[in-house]
Amino acid sequence: MHAEWSACRGTLVSGESAAEQPWEPLAAEATTLAYRVAWSVVRDRAEAEEIAQEALLRAHRHWPRLRNRERIRAWLVRVAWRLALDRQRAERRRERREQAAWALGPGAAGRTQSREFHFSLAREIERLPRKLRTTLLLAAVEGYNMGELARTLGVPEGTVKSRLFEARKRLVEKLQWIADDTKRT
Repeated sequence: MHAEWSACRGTLVSGESAAEQPWEPLAAEATTLAYRVAWSVVRDRAEAEEIAQEALLRAHRHWPRLRNRERIRAWLVRVAWRLALDRQRAERRRERREQAAWALGPGAAGRTQSREFHFSLAREIERLPRKLRTTLLLAAVEGYNMGELARTLGVPEGTVKSRLFEARKRLVEKLQWIADDTKRT
């Protein structure tokens, strides 16, 4: 039978044996720990609470499969830490995208050209071969570095670099007409 965490009562509701329920005493202690770890990264109470809740949910979900239950505190710290870092990175990527969008042009003409450029760029990215498109999007949008890209894609770093170079080169060639039109106006 599947175990379920009852948030309103803070207890484990389960049809499993009592031997498989030592989670409950650890959960009470681990809540504060997960929150503190998350807060040390994000420095925002609401986000830290969400991250701690997600870390505890993951710990509870994986509890039956955890081999070394004495190390739950260390494992929970790592989970909360990684979740907080992921949240922080996502926020930085979002901020960079927003800043880039506003930097393209303050006036209406600039925004019109910007929309045309973004539409053309999106169309040309979709036309890239899958390997080039995937590598480019992971680097540019998701913010992966060369090592992370190589591990994620299962290819050497040199291959990642050449795919990025080729993707950018193709985009520059395809979008050169926009730059030429901008110079004329």
